Amino acid sequence: MGEDTEAHELRVEEARREREERRLAEDGDPEEARAHERRADKHSYLREKLADRERSEND
Repeated sequence: MGEDTEAHELRVEEARREREERRLAEDGDPEEARAHERRADKHSYLREKLADRERSEND
C-alpha cells in the first residue's frame, strides 16, 4: 500500500509542477516560454507514467 501512496503523491506533485510551468509559459518571458513548455511536457509525461505504475501495481 505504501508504494501506491508514494506513486499517488508523486503524480499529484508532477501535476502541480506541470500547471506551474504552463502558467510560466503563458505569463512569463516570451523568450523562456519554450523552455517552460518543454518542462511542462516532461511533468505531464512523468505524471502519466506514474499513473501507469499505479494501475499496474493495482492489477
